[in-house]
Amino acid sequence: MKIIISGIVQGVGFRPFVHKIASECNLSGYIQNQSNGIVEIYIQGNRRDINLFLKKIKEEKPILAIYENIEIQEYTGNQNYQNFTIRSSSENIKNYGSSIHPDVSICSECIEEFFHGKRRRNYYFVSCTDCGPKYTIFKKFPYDRANTTMKDFSMCPLCHFEYNNPCDRLFHYELISCKDCGPRFSILNNNGSIVECKDPIIYSAKLLKEGNIIAAKGIGGFHLITSATDSDPIKRIRIKKNRKKKPFAIMSKDLKSVRSFAILNEKEKEVITSLQRPIVILEKSDSYYLSPWITPTLNSIGVMLPYNAFQILLLNHIPYHTLVMTSGNYKDNPIISDNKTALKNLADCADYFLTHNREIFTQCDDSIVKIIENNPILLRGSRGFSPLKISFPKEVPNCILALGCEKNITFSIAYKSNCFLSQHIGNINNLESYRYYKSMIDKMIKFYNQNPLYLACDMHPTMVTTKLAFKLSNDVSRVFQIQHHHAHLASLMAEYGLQDIIGIICDGSGYGLDGNIWGGEIFQCENIRKVKRIGHLLEQPLIGGDLATIYPLRMIVGMLMGSVDGIENFLYSNLIHFPMGEKEIESIISINKSRLYHKTTSTGRVLDAISSLLGICYQRTFEGEPAISLESNSINGKDILISPKISDNVLDTTYLLKFIFENKNKFSLKDLAYSAQVYIAKGLANIAIENALSSGIKVIGFSGGVASNKVITKVIKEEVEKRGIKFLQHKNIPPGDGGISVGQAYFTMYELL
Repeated sequence: MKIIISGIVQGVGFRPFVHKIASECNLSGYIQNQSNGIVEIYIQGNRRDINLFLKKIKEEKPILAIYENIEIQEYTGNQNYQNFTIRSSSENIKNYGSSIHPDVSICSECIEEFFHGKRRRNYYFVSCTDCGPKYTIFKKFPYDRANTTMKDFSMCPLCHFEYNNPCDRLFHYELISCKDCGPRFSILNNNGSIVECKDPIIYSAKLLKEGNIIAAKGIGGFHLITSATDSDPIKRIRIKKNRKKKPFAIMSKDLKSVRSFAILNEKEKEVITSLQRPIVILEKSDSYYLSPWITPTLNSIGVMLPYNAFQILLLNHIPYHTLVMTSGNYKDNPIISDNKTALKNLADCADYFLTHNREIFTQCDDSIVKIIENNPILLRGSRGFSPLKISFPKEVPNCILALGCEKNITFSIAYKSNCFLSQHIGNINNLESYRYYKSMIDKMIKFYNQNPLYLACDMHPTMVTTKLAFKLSNDVSRVFQIQHHHAHLASLMAEYGLQDIIGIICDGSGYGLDGNIWGGEIFQCENIRKVKRIGHLLEQPLIGGDLATIYPLRMIVGMLMGSVDGIENFLYSNLIHFPMGEKEIESIISINKSRLYHKTTSTGRVLDAISSLLGICYQRTFEGEPAISLESNSINGKDILISPKISDNVLDTTYLLKFIFENKNKFSLKDLAYSAQVYIAKGLANIAIENALSSGIKVIGFSGGVASNKVITKVIKEEVEKRGIKFLQHKNIPPGDGGISVGQAYFTMYELL
């Protein structure tokens, strides 16, 4: 009998698992990895034993294996096999849809071996088929050592014996190694000279306790690491990385350490301890004692647990068992993954370098998750989640390359019924990031052995990815341009395999069909291609264009001038927050009178304006800062506003700001902050609900960057569900721009059918 299994079945211990089951069932034959990512199994024996084998294969698969299809064929060959073997891999078949498993955290057995084992005690690269790096060291199928970055490390005799021993837990583990034959860590000063020490990790702990900054190479790239209680080195990193207020991630030894400074509910506990080990956004507790410079303006903090052996040991030797662990890069640049580049680019920030000599083939930053209404929302998909495979309900006629947008960018490759979402790449607004983006596209196209026939991109004419699409247009059959918010909605539909939905899409900005900047939209979608804009936020002046996204006080002028008294006095009372002083205020007022500005329906800009009106945040120093700060200041607030004002499916946001301006001295800041978000949520929900009821569409979904806001998501969900309508939010695909390429691919698929 011949069995063909596709899915994630290479690099996850599937061959030794099958070997074990075949031996238990007294079967002969072989298993072989194929270059298209599948495995082929030939078995011989009596029918009863074969049936038991098939049952065990389906019910007892390795923890990381994922089956997509099991094809069983009767084998008519004449060859008889004496026993069951693992054959050398075949490299003759084109890849058609299998994938490699994302990197996962170290397993309990490997932790036990690290601390108490004989051969791999204190070996920092200990891993097995159930854990460790997969994607970041993988080059191509079939999954053999020679096709990973472990090819540079030849097995020692003892590792070779274990590799060939069916009774050993590392039997046929392609990445097997030990202290004698595997990679090694070294400590270097920032001149690149090796620092002699007995143990690089223990010595690193000593350096960190002394207030140093270390650039440490991990599984997917470098981190900048320093003490989480000492503000001085954290301030130094902020200066060097040009990150004035953007939160830094931290790593804690265990849940006990996390609970000493943050609040952790059951769902957050489940996610933070998962195999993926993402950064989880948690609320600070009243006993928070870490440096305020980790998250200077927010009451939340991003926390992850260690996911490899060296991090575990390092945290064991650190006071409070907690470290700042932020990406090893500078603003808007990709995470650094090789030693030479790290020494060149990070030497003015890091005091020391903790490096190892195993190549990282594919960079992967840490993933970020936020729990909203007991649902994990992936804000940034990378380590542990990438490459993310989404199954489409129909087959793509030919390969589609969806390029994403420009900020928090990812791209997607879709073919057959598969869509593969890349890891987080970042903002491609500089040459280095753009080159990294293009190199990752080339790498994934080669990885999946595809030649894209169609391109999908945004409609914005000046966007980098739009220009790239038309630059590449001569090499493809057609370029599809998808409106930004249509693509957001399509990404949610792709996640659930839908064609009909009412969608609420809220974000900072997107090029609208009317040439203005959209960002607070409601769409009715039927058969996916029939998309109609049925509601939105009130259009507001965007005075100064991009400057209004950085300095949100500008939004207040356009939204309130002429509607309430005292706006000019309010502006001059906040003179310090206008970089050009009085002249800038005069210019803004003049532009508002002349009406020489673009208009926007952006939810993000409204939230920014409210944040500055309440004195919470006057300048955006990182993406979404004013809105995130508004949400942070609304915890435990209560709703004190009147009902949303809606006319012709347009939610009046001037009415909202006018109320806040006139009552900001009558109510608490947290009540006003909370109520403002409730007003927007209820208003959008009401428009969507009325259209859902009139159209007969019984599903309302929420997508876009604002779908990561707890208050707005919670209220929309409550409003929708109490009317008996199904509410959908993202689960696996990021709701922000990091998931938009999936929507572009999904929309294009239906355009081609």
